[in-house]
Amino acid sequence: MEIKGEYQIAASRQAVWNALNDPEMLKKCIPGCESLLAVSDTQMQAVVMAAIGPVRARFNTNLSLENLNPPVSYTLTGESKAGAAGFGRGRADGTLAENVGGRVLS
Repeated sequence: MEIKGEYQIAASRQAVWNALNDPEMLKKCIPGCESLLAVSDTQMQAVVMAAIGPVRARFNTNLSLENLNPPVSYTLTGESKAGAAGFGRGRADGTLAENVGGRVLS
């Protein structure tokens, strides 16, 4: 699964940063995410439904916020397990930049 792009957001940098650190907002941003629970300021547990070829499985996922550079960037890393369906790993680098009219999230 690949998620990439740039999004113009008409909000303050701090408001966008706060949203990127809010488990409910992150849940909405992760395709197939059914639940997301903060364990600490930098650790979360999630359940993500994903399809790999013809197999659909629920992955129990541990997420970590790393390389924190508030309120500019961070790396979201994850490790998932789904029993017989296997496992997965991933990461997302998020960056906030200033732009006319708001912030650009990439």
